Amino acid sequence: MATRSQIPLIFEHSSRGRRGYRYPALDVPETALDELIPAEHQRQQPPQLPEVSEVEVVRHFTGLSRLNHGVDVGFYPLGSCTMKYNPKVNEDCARMSGYMHLHPYQPAETVQGALALMHRLQSYLSDLAGLHETTLQPAAGAHGELTGLMIMRAFHKANGEDGMRKEMIIPDSAHGTNPASAKMVNYQVREVPSDDRGGVDVDALRAMVGPQTAGLMLTNPNTLGLFDENICEIQKIIHEAGGLLYYDGANANAIMGYVRAGDMGFDIVHFNLHKTFSTPHGGGGPGSGPIAVSQRLAPFLPEPIVAEQHGEFFFKRPSQSIGRVKSFYGNFGVLVRAYAYIRSLGEQGLKDVSETAVLHANYLMRNLQPYYELPYDRHCMHEFVLSGSRQKAHGVRTMDVAKRLLDYGVHAPTVYFPLNVEESIMVEPTETETLTTLDTFIGAMKEIAREAEESPDVVCNAPYETPVRRLDEAQAARKPILRWTPEH
Repeated sequence: MATRSQIPLIFEHSSRGRRGYRYPALDVPETALDELIPAEHQRQQPPQLPEVSEVEVVRHFTGLSRLNHGVDVGFYPLGSCTMKYNPKVNEDCARMSGYMHLHPYQPAETVQGALALMHRLQSYLSDLAGLHETTLQPAAGAHGELTGLMIMRAFHKANGEDGMRKEMIIPDSAHGTNPASAKMVNYQVREVPSDDRGGVDVDALRAMVGPQTAGLMLTNPNTLGLFDENICEIQKIIHEAGGLLYYDGANANAIMGYVRAGDMGFDIVHFNLHKTFSTPHGGGGPGSGPIAVSQRLAPFLPEPIVAEQHGEFFFKRPSQSIGRVKSFYGNFGVLVRAYAYIRSLGEQGLKDVSETAVLHANYLMRNLQPYYELPYDRHCMHEFVLSGSRQKAHGVRTMDVAKRLLDYGVHAPTVYFPLNVEESIMVEPTETETLTTLDTFIGAMKEIAREAEESPDVVCNAPYETPVRRLDEAQAARKPILRWTPEH
């Protein structure tokens, strides 16, 4: 029986004379083509395409789709990324002809429905953030970070302090995009350590701040999945020094409807719509990372934002705008999906999402605590971090655990991040999984822990059941093979 790794490629099915489709007869004279297409752009030889039947084409692409793991295939507990199931009704909404066939150059009076949706989504996100106004332009979370920091810089410049405020403080547990975004805006990054509870070391923070401080980038709960108990003191320290607080909204799935970043004292918030509001992950393609800001920062938002007056929607330019950060108005299809998600759940439904996500994470954490090291023995929020240090003592690394999980049909959690935990294993179950799925994952992790003690070679040589065995990941990243090449 052929395994998934042995699925024949479509060129190998090719046989002269097979057809799956015939093009319709040419409806213009062939001589017209010479007039329309210059000779140097005309193909001299027919393309070397495989000659296959329709069923072979369908089986080929269906087979390829089964080689990849995705949230529609199985459990995807990728910590810090919130790989939650995307309800298909959101996809249906985004494909409605009234949205799908719009053109960004249409006059505002012809797209009032789309502008109304954007205006309401701006309002919903502002309410959830506890802040004054929102822009939908940024195309991803990291793009949102960049936009927020540009706003921060513009604010300090307007106050005549840009040349003085050159430092951005970032926790040692932060997302890697935080220091990268700060560097792109030409801030000097200073790392503040965690305390023994997994939160920001307040004494270290207090010693760092001063007139040189532009701001602090923080997510709460943090990347360890822990809510920082000292957030009120932290915001007071930053604000009294004249800095601003930036909220990385990657972990908003834990607090949605319960706690608002603005109420914690944050001045800028970005939302990852693919994490919190169940739109597809961009993967380098269309994503969305809207920014919400406090009233004093609203004049610096990118242009344009959607405004409303007497029931009519239109674009407006904030008075001290940093300018456009993306062509047109953001990735509109993604915005439609997020809007549908929010409207279908409502206020109580969004709170239920966060409550269930937190419940699931704590259920997994406490069931796995006897088998893996738990560096911070606290109730977690929507995700948690284990350490594979016990398994390392048997010669099994966290990467080996991750590879072995693939044989159980589970995508590996995030590994070796955050960097301040040895052999870290970062797990986020989300709210969309069933108890059955959670128990299956617990069983797999227990079995791998047993194997690590009794048969470490089994774990170290995994995976065994995937289309390909263990790859040289450094080589794959530096020299990826992006196209099929025939062997002969």
